[in-house]
Parts: sequence; C-alpha cells; structure tokens
Amino acid sequence: NARDFMVDLADRVSVRIQLTTDGYAPYRNAVDMSFGNNVDFVRLVKLYASPHEAGPERRYSPAICTEARKVGVYGVPDPTHISTSHVESHNQKMRQHMRQFTRLTAGHSKKFTNHVNMVSLYTVWYNYARINSAVKISPAMASGLTDRLWDVGEIVELIDA
Repeated sequence: NARDFMVDLADRVSVRIQLTTDGYAPYRNAVDMSFGNNVDFVRLVKLYASPHEAGPERRYSPAICTEARKVGVYGVPDPTHISTSHVESHNQKMRQHMRQFTRLTAGHSKKFTNHVNMVSLYTVWYNYARINSAVKISPAMASGLTDRLWDVGEIVELIDA
C-alpha cells in the first residue's frame, strides 16, 4: 500500500518536492522506488512514552509524544517545512466528518468499493462545496480550479452522470 501510494503521488507531481513522512518503515523503500533521489525526503519519527498503567482505562488514552526526530533521507529538505501537522490535522477532520474513520465504530464500509466512493464524495465536498475558514473560499477556488462554490446538488449530479 505504501508503494502504491507513493507511485501515485510521484505520478501526480512534475517538479521536485519536499516530502515528510512519519516513521512508518515501508515509506522509505516506497519513496525510493517512486521518486529515486529526485525528492527532498525526510522522516519525522516520533517517540512515545510508555504508559505507567497497563489497565483497561489506559487502553484508549493517547500516548505522550516525548521526542520527534528529523531523519534526513534524500536531498536537502528545508528544516522550516519538516512537519506532518497538516496531514494529521486533515486526518482529524476526516474522522470528525466520516464515521468510517472513527475508532471502535460499526460504521465501517463492508465493501472496499463503497469505502473508496465515500472517500471520493467527501474529497469533492471538502474541496469544492465547503468554505475553508483560513482563506474564506473553497480549496478548489483558492487553487484556481473553479471560480465559485459548488452546492451538494451539483455533486449529486456528478455522481448520477
């Protein structure tokens, strides 16, 4: 999955990028296979404290991050842009908007195709029909992909088509 994700990403960009991943080990080989050394690549590896208690009340509590190590892999990454905060923030938004991404839920998709369709629908809504509070327009408008805010009816028409 990491390889497929990185191959897809590499196919979508035409310029050299800076890429920051977390410490998930498969990303290193996946980036190497997808980008070669044509990327400024760094891993942000977070270390967590072990919980003092192992009882059931600690099972669902988040671990405490004690250190974040920046491990350069390829190129010359700009230290001011080494971060996974943007994607972590977006992942939190996805969990808030879609029940499938909430821990310990029965709201999961039973078919992979349904899951892909749900994420696609969310992505179109998030980028075209929702105003981003930071820029006061939709992300698609800010990127120049559209000149207006879409409504949900237009998204439904796309699905029907």
